[in-house]
Amino acid sequence: MRIDENEGVSASSKHLVFAYYVTGHGFGHATRVVEVVRHLIAAGHDVHVVTGAPDFVFTSEIQSPRLKIRKVLLDCGAVQADALTVDRLASLEKYVETAVVPRAAILNTEVEWLHSIKADFVVSDVVPVACRAAADAGIRSVCVTNFSWDFIYAEYVMAAGYHHRSIVWQIAEDYSHCEFLIRLPGYCPMPAFRDVVDVPLVVRRLHKSRKEVRKELGIAEDVNVVILNFGGQPSGWNLKEESLPSGWLCLVCGASETQELPPNFVKLAKDAYTPDIIAASDCMLGQYYIAAHILQETAIGRHCASDKLSGARRLRDAIILGYQLQRVPGRDIAIPEWYSRAENELGQSAGSSPTVQANENNSLLESCTDDFDILQGDVQGLSDTWTFLKSLAKLDAIHDSENSMEKKTMRERKAAGGLFNWEEEIFVARAPGRLDVMGGIADYSGSLVLQMPIREACHVAVQRNHPGKHRLWKHAQARQQAKGQVPTPVLQIVSYGSEISNRAPTFDMDLSDFMDGDKPISYEKARKFFAQDPAQKWAAYVAGTILVLMTELGVRFEDSMSLLVSSAVPEGKGVSSSAAVEVASMSAIAAAHGLSIDPRDLAILCQKVENHIVGAPCGVMDQMTSSCGEANKLLAMICQPAEVVGLVEIPNHVRFWGIDSGIRHSVGGADYGSVRVGAYMGRKMIKSVASSILSQSTLSANGGNSEELEDEGIELLETEASLDYLCNLSPHRYEARYADKLPDFMLGQTFIEEYSDHDDPVTVIDEKRSYSVKAPARHPIYENFRVKTFKALLTSATSDEQLTALGGLLYQCHYSYSACGLGSDGTNRLVQLVQGMQHNKSKTDDGTLYGAKITGGGSGGTVCVIGRNSLRSSQQILEIQQRYKAATGYLPLIFEGSSPGAGKFGYLRIRRRISL
Repeated sequence: MRIDENEGVSASSKHLVFAYYVTGHGFGHATRVVEVVRHLIAAGHDVHVVTGAPDFVFTSEIQSPRLKIRKVLLDCGAVQADALTVDRLASLEKYVETAVVPRAAILNTEVEWLHSIKADFVVSDVVPVACRAAADAGIRSVCVTNFSWDFIYAEYVMAAGYHHRSIVWQIAEDYSHCEFLIRLPGYCPMPAFRDVVDVPLVVRRLHKSRKEVRKELGIAEDVNVVILNFGGQPSGWNLKEESLPSGWLCLVCGASETQELPPNFVKLAKDAYTPDIIAASDCMLGQYYIAAHILQETAIGRHCASDKLSGARRLRDAIILGYQLQRVPGRDIAIPEWYSRAENELGQSAGSSPTVQANENNSLLESCTDDFDILQGDVQGLSDTWTFLKSLAKLDAIHDSENSMEKKTMRERKAAGGLFNWEEEIFVARAPGRLDVMGGIADYSGSLVLQMPIREACHVAVQRNHPGKHRLWKHAQARQQAKGQVPTPVLQIVSYGSEISNRAPTFDMDLSDFMDGDKPISYEKARKFFAQDPAQKWAAYVAGTILVLMTELGVRFEDSMSLLVSSAVPEGKGVSSSAAVEVASMSAIAAAHGLSIDPRDLAILCQKVENHIVGAPCGVMDQMTSSCGEANKLLAMICQPAEVVGLVEIPNHVRFWGIDSGIRHSVGGADYGSVRVGAYMGRKMIKSVASSILSQSTLSANGGNSEELEDEGIELLETEASLDYLCNLSPHRYEARYADKLPDFMLGQTFIEEYSDHDDPVTVIDEKRSYSVKAPARHPIYENFRVKTFKALLTSATSDEQLTALGGLLYQCHYSYSACGLGSDGTNRLVQLVQGMQHNKSKTDDGTLYGAKITGGGSGGTVCVIGRNSLRSSQQILEIQQRYKAATGYLPLIFEGSSPGAGKFGYLRIRRRISL
């Protein structure tokens, strides 16, 4: 075979030396390594393969001086009597003999050898000690596999005896030294690896056609062929002629030389090329080109692991194996929450996803129904809700135990452990984050918006208690005693995730602090109250809902309250983490106090929390989506102020994703606020221009020229002179009459001198600041038109042109954001990656991406992507994720999937079952 130097992975300008370790288990690993190695050599690199497999596995495919084979066996895999029978004890004993007893000598030898060949990079599939040897030699390493031996041997230990557990721990520790895992499809849990790169399936190349293979084997075209292949292992079966139906022929791979076969079974040569054999009746898939490309890019420094991965944190993953070792049928394993949160940080799927396999749901269901009586409400099959209930059930155990969790995590868990009285009812609400599909910042200008509730959600548990029976924290008790008070209502809040967000995990206050005499305190006073301690400012999102209910609905709270907040909606990603907390908190508090609040009204109340108590000048679409949204539908809403016009079904062929840029987004940031100020300035100027034109009507009454007014229409000008929302002005009217009247920029002081105020109740003009006016005013006018067009297109006939038009609208929105000054390097890069993927697609692709835009308040956060609902599109999203990481060092979170809003979920009323 000749290596085509222009084939496969593009050549690197740097010549590299790879050391590629291959496990001694069967031929399957070696055959897939062949394809990766072939592409690396084609890119101009040298590859030293360390293997126990026969040479022909490699040399039959690769005939190049760049391939070096070193025959060494450093692990043994599984000891099998045949392809289907594993001897667990013998496997563990063989591994001890092969890799544990001679471990010190192996490490010394491998380090010396790696230095001798001047290796640049080590790849392991999936030999544990290779990772440790690379670390000792000061060489970077990665693993490529769909399973790891620590996971496989963990099951063997349960069957063969716990005295072998040290094997599993040592293997996990070895794997922890590798930089990341290139994970192949069909994978099992591999907790020893924190950083993961998933690669999709690609077609493994063939040498010969079906017709050529059959001709060489002497098999007629009309003969039905079945292939018996167990990766080089003998099947151990007694093959009989009557085992096959009439007219069938079986090709047997890996048969021993002495084995006699019936006439309808054909023994294949040991060096037969399996893909060609399979091509005679079927096809084979593999994972090779993409893996080779990632290896090359990593070796030259373009693909680096996250800096967040300290050795101590990565070793925690090995602890998960301890939980696996304790697994027994029918008992769920409680993976510590710090592990799930750490996964979230790195873009892996969290344990809070509401869509998991049915058997996981069933396990959680059985466990939670043993712990709680659900007196009212329906979990609706959401596994994140079952997980939350399960975490509640463990609180009393956590309260009474000591463990090795981080100090902050221990503090919040201990505080939560003493939060509830298990003899009383608890109310649970759930509210999701949202993906801004279309509309974004145009919401405060009255635009139509289209929003999708995401699967990540916030859960809040609330319990009411009589002040005399409330379990107070010690400092809260001391505070009340110092005031010489009889027990009065106290609010105590615990919020999980404080160690990630760098904030205090607990907050408490006397509810009387919300009163000024017989009236609630002002929102301004409350904002200052929560801003006193930056570490506790987060509590404004939760406790602020109580003050809004007191102020707007006249509710008075006579009981103490305990709240537990657990949110899987990541902060600062532009997916409305704050709205999810507000809506879930208010929903749970309302349920606990028997308040029936319409989802729309609840969203508007929650917006008041964010605008007036938190001090973030957001529109209402975030809270509306979290409260009123439904799974797999876009909430269509006109923000004047909050009119839901319907739920738009997402067509089956369309799919939306969110990709996080890693740049923290905040609607309280200066950019968002200044753009909003500019938009309101523009509206005030447009109204002034319209009023000025109308004033000419008095001249026409005195004999002036009224022709222009007749052409314009007095009623139209009167409407524009009293314009409530910029989005009520059409694009053509804006261009015809007002576009040239608005300045690009204006100093705050100049505006105030001429117009007095911009009439926005939630922002203040800084006189010394220069504000962009034209772009912020133009954006919502055109965005409203784009959203209406997008909504209409979604219901049009399915076609490639439809998707192209939908994607084009997203691109237009994105660049309009940038014109306002709300872009960012990260979000621009993601949009460019989508564009590159779209325009470089091959004609045979059945799945592709069509458009992308920055979302929400802009200036970072998440990009929304639209594409065809297909496997290929999902693969392209993963490829963009990896390209972004290669360029920036940050692995983006991917948001996909949807879940119901708080209104659709309702609430749960639960009571703990007390064991007798």
